[in-house]
Amino acid sequence: MTNPKPSDSQDPEAEQPFVTHLIELRDRLIRAIASVAVVFIVLAIYPGPSGLFDFFAKPLIAHLPHGSTMIAIGVITPFLVPLKLTMLVALMVALPVVLYQIWAFVAPGLYTHEKRLVAPLIFISTVLFYLGVAFAYFIVLGRLFTFIQDVAPKVITAAPDIESYLSFVLTLFLAFGTAFEVPVVLILLVRFGVLTIEQLKAWRAYFIVVAFIIAAVITPPDVFSQTSLAVSMILLYEVGIVGSRMLGKYAQPPGDGEDGGQGAAPPT
Repeated sequence: MTNPKPSDSQDPEAEQPFVTHLIELRDRLIRAIASVAVVFIVLAIYPGPSGLFDFFAKPLIAHLPHGSTMIAIGVITPFLVPLKLTMLVALMVALPVVLYQIWAFVAPGLYTHEKRLVAPLIFISTVLFYLGVAFAYFIVLGRLFTFIQDVAPKVITAAPDIESYLSFVLTLFLAFGTAFEVPVVLILLVRFGVLTIEQLKAWRAYFIVVAFIIAAVITPPDVFSQTSLAVSMILLYEVGIVGSRMLGKYAQPPGDGEDGGQGAAPPT
């Protein structure tokens, strides 16, 4: 009695594409982690975790009363907090490389017109996130600490904990970096048919109200910071409308007779 012929699902050759994808995923992850590690080593050498934290704390130190300084409550907090900050900054600096590795892994499975859309969006979203973080650091933090010192009772001596400061500022950075992604969100919503450009134009007035509400929630309680973020989001809303129109035409699916890249149907 002969054994039945193994099915295709039992054929070892059928497992090769899956194994190949796993190997490529592993390689991409290694490259992404290596890029973060390289930046971390460079930052650890210069300016060093201590120098980096000194720069990070400048907006607060500049607004503390004369003679006041920051404190560290934990025993190893003076070592761990600057080290944690260095790692996070390394991740932020290496973000373009990390996103590229993700893009390079998924790109072979995309159509040509989808590749034309994803690549610009990765670049735009990275730049906008950086701009949001820079806006928070150079504009919002200074105004925030000025406001706190103006309203704080004069009998209180400010001595912020470095770990609490790191957590607070990183939360603020994440909030502003995310808020600056408005154009990318709008482009994706239009591209996938959730909204139309005409709807976005009709909803301008509603978004202005929403922008001020969001700004009031995630910014310090001073008029300048709230207005700055709200106006920035409103301007980015207009950028999103323009970008949706431009990238929508640039990344249109191919018509009859055009090369659609991967997935195009063979001629009959």
